Amino acid sequence: MVKLWASIRKDLLILTRDKLGLTLMFGMPIVLVLVITSIQNSTFELVNENRFTFLIVNHDNGELSDKLRESIKAMGSFRIIETYDETESGGILSLMDKNDAILALVIPETFTADLEKKSLKVTERVMFDFGVSDVPPSHVSDTVNSLKLYYTPVLQESFRHSFQSAVLSALQLVENRHTLETIYQKISNKDLPEELENQLLHNKTNIEEIPASKDGANVVLNATQHNVPAWTIFAMFFIVISLGSGIVREKVSGSFIRLKTMPTSILVSILSKQITYLFVSIAQVIVIFSIGMYLFPVVGLPKLELPNDLVGLLIVSLICGLCALSYALCVGVFSKTQEQANGFGAVSIFILAAIGGLLVPSFAMPESFRIFMILSPLYWCLESFHDLFLEGGKLANMMPNLFPLIIITLFLQVLAFFGLKKKNLI
Repeated sequence: MVKLWASIRKDLLILTRDKLGLTLMFGMPIVLVLVITSIQNSTFELVNENRFTFLIVNHDNGELSDKLRESIKAMGSFRIIETYDETESGGILSLMDKNDAILALVIPETFTADLEKKSLKVTERVMFDFGVSDVPPSHVSDTVNSLKLYYTPVLQESFRHSFQSAVLSALQLVENRHTLETIYQKISNKDLPEELENQLLHNKTNIEEIPASKDGANVVLNATQHNVPAWTIFAMFFIVISLGSGIVREKVSGSFIRLKTMPTSILVSILSKQITYLFVSIAQVIVIFSIGMYLFPVVGLPKLELPNDLVGLLIVSLICGLCALSYALCVGVFSKTQEQANGFGAVSIFILAAIGGLLVPSFAMPESFRIFMILSPLYWCLESFHDLFLEGGKLANMMPNLFPLIIITLFLQVLAFFGLKKKNLI
């Protein structure tokens, strides 16, 4: 035990002198989690807080174009800017640039007249088919001049389809309401009562939303709840730069050979490194989680909400940290130079993070990448943290994700042991 404690003190001393390694293990992940969470939080706010600017250019002076505009406003999905002539500022594109609008709807001047003709023809057809009127429907054209929806080319297709569906829903509501009013007025010579209109148009079946979380809690997904655990995992695995290069440095300097001549075991040195860097991993969790809890609200980002199962959080953090240092140990054992350890370690962590869901959500991965995704230890780490932070899971719920992570950790430990054995270092 004395030998182990002396070795741990030596590794801690070496670690405190490694300014670059400490910066990469703590400084870089902190900057990444702040920057990326801020960017993703802005995206969440664009969608959830209706910050998309929608320009409406209305050439129609009729009542129905105003109702269409009010229906779009009532959806609450956009920040509406209205104008009546796009030629005054050099065209619709100039207006969009001037108002920072990502969408622009141009309502033609015949919009109200066309909808009235269409409603009248539908009314005549309904009354004739039901025998209320002997007059067959007229042959007046019921074609409505198309609305023009302009969008910025950088707008994602999924967003564009969502906005188009929203506009179509508003348009359909205006058309249906006017048609019902016309039919009711033709039959009864009275205006459509508001109560009946609400029953016909707004009497929808309710949809009960139930979160599919382990504890039934309604967890609100935000950029913080995903990014803080994700980049904490990234920070854990980035100890490969310090631990991997440290092992290579001791191999090249002959420290392992000298240890074989002393009344101790090299395994004590390996164990002390793992204990030291496991402590570093837990320190990373504490530091980055504390930033999410206390600094994020100060800079205007959502606060990190810790899961209820703190014991499960500690166990997951320990297993993830052990897996990270096992990977770093393997890189250090099989690298011949510090440059190899640093280069391969850094690049491989970025690749494993990408295919593990830290950069791109796992559900968005192409099917051909699935096999590589499940081979990434960062994937299983992230899924374990997601069970805690997003699904309210307990330790028993996380075992399907922790078990592969434990298997990968044991494999890396055994691989490092045989690597040391092959190089005659133990």
